[in-house]
Amino acid sequence: MYISINNELFLQKDAQISVTDLSIQRGYGIFDFLKTINHKPIFIQDYFHRFYSSAREMHLEVELSREQLHEAILKLIEKNNIPNSGIKIILTGGFSEDGYTMVKPNLIIIQTPLNIIESETSKALTLVSYNHQRQIPQVKTIDYLQAIRLQKFVKENGADDLLYHNNGKVRECPRANFFIITENEIITAKDEILKGITRGKILSLDIPNYTFVERDFTLDEVYHAQEAFISSSTKNAFPVNQVDGKLIGDGKNTITKLINDKILELIELDQKG
Repeated sequence: MYISINNELFLQKDAQISVTDLSIQRGYGIFDFLKTINHKPIFIQDYFHRFYSSAREMHLEVELSREQLHEAILKLIEKNNIPNSGIKIILTGGFSEDGYTMVKPNLIIIQTPLNIIESETSKALTLVSYNHQRQIPQVKTIDYLQAIRLQKFVKENGADDLLYHNNGKVRECPRANFFIITENEIITAKDEILKGITRGKILSLDIPNYTFVERDFTLDEVYHAQEAFISSSTKNAFPVNQVDGKLIGDGKNTITKLINDKILELIELDQKG
């Protein structure tokens, strides 16, 4: 397995980064994550847009252009020869002498095998809510402190993952966006969230008899929704059947399945493009 560090390939056992890096000293850095199917990166330009936007927001300079970054990713994919995978692009604060001042960033690209989920209609997630607002939510930072700290809380509540809310206003999951479906609306949070790539693709869909709405909504609305689902690069649109011990809808998730099928169609088109 090879890893790319500052556009050089290293065997995983030889890949090293100094402990002076701000990602280690202060947890300062950003990342993005996309998947490959049959060696083809999916929606890569959308992910690049978010990655470079995050870098600007965090005052981190990406030395490679989009074209050069694309080439670096393709070189890694060719070297590792993993058809279905996850590609993580990490940009750190760099090797800082005082452990506080930003310097030249380090660019790390990691590829790992990925079990591609297409349609698992028999499965659904259980979530537990938690009052927490992520820092700089519009940026995909490496700060997952709260999500990792609360893993014990998730297990104690018999859940699969967290659903963050800000004093009752529903936001997102640690690694996914969150939607509810009512009689004629598909609702997701608009503000104080990371706007996922899959989320954006979903909002572009045409679902007969339904309107997409971006707004604040409450946990009570979640409990009384007809359906709920998360969206992410790895899970596409994936049903949520229970939140805080309360069952959501009738468990059939008909509209969620329709949305997932349409996302799969978009992925297939991108593969062919």
